[in-house]
Amino acid sequence: MSLTVRPVVGRRAKITALGTYVPPDVITNQDLEKMVETNDQWIVERTGIRERHVLGKGLGVSDICAAAAKKCLAARGIAASEVETIIVGTVTPDMMFPSTACLVQDKIDAPHAWGFDVSGGCSGFVYALLAGVKMVESGTHKKVLVCGADANTRMTDYTDRATCVLFGDGGGAVLLEPCEEGEIGFIDAVNEIDGSGGVSLNLKGGGSLNPPTHETVDKKMHYIYQDGPAVYKFAVRKMAEATMKLLDRNSVAGSDLGCFIPHQANKRIITATADRLGMDPERVIINIEKYGNTSAGTIPLAMETAIEEGKLKKGDLVLLAAVGAGFTVGTVLLRWEI
Repeated sequence: MSLTVRPVVGRRAKITALGTYVPPDVITNQDLEKMVETNDQWIVERTGIRERHVLGKGLGVSDICAAAAKKCLAARGIAASEVETIIVGTVTPDMMFPSTACLVQDKIDAPHAWGFDVSGGCSGFVYALLAGVKMVESGTHKKVLVCGADANTRMTDYTDRATCVLFGDGGGAVLLEPCEEGEIGFIDAVNEIDGSGGVSLNLKGGGSLNPPTHETVDKKMHYIYQDGPAVYKFAVRKMAEATMKLLDRNSVAGSDLGCFIPHQANKRIITATADRLGMDPERVIINIEKYGNTSAGTIPLAMETAIEEGKLKKGDLVLLAAVGAGFTVGTVLLRWEI
């Protein structure tokens, strides 16, 4: 392998700590069998999902992010007062405003941090991560906290058998800091959006176009709408295209990767992409059976799974990839430096 590392003016950025959180309450496939016309075998064969976590009443995504952030900072051994910026990738904020980042800043007591939210659908964590990387690389920030989390069950219609089996709640946080001498950290990224795909995966109600009314509630416009076949077709094609483009321009083959950490939307999408990359299945991280699709939360949760399974180690080349509503596409190549 002859790795091509893009030049960076100033300094490089790396992940120095990780923390995750999922709510304790769980909905299993057997629970769903009692709620809608479906069964465990059908769900597992088509998605790979067996259970998903559900955020309790009175809590919001800021609580998921705050819990994950506290674990992340504790793992690094630093106080929240050292955090300079908080970036949250989510499409299920606690409210329209203030931003989730503001709420997290208050809940973890980070008095010197500013921050903002990123809406990138299931690519939200990757997009937030890249924003944080650029802050570190620019030399303006030394400690950036990036969260990716969603509470998808808050916008799931449990009478819709096509979507209610897919989604769960949870997320994670990583700390970005400058690389030490000799470290590589973040290498490159490929991102894309295709707004024509918005008709295939969206939440029509609640925004400025369709503000909440009795009519929007009656029409179930505040629930996730998904054209499953269209989303599946786009995701399989684009995740493969974007990852191949990223690896090719950095002279990396799938066999060179320590592990592939994809967005956990559907097991078939993941395995199809891994096959295109020519990857050993043992190096592909899949935990969708435990969490379902947590949107912006899937990649940090999968990072933790990779560490727990001994598949993510210091010095590994790691590929992250996601496709989400928008449509959005996000991929990152990095060297794991923890």
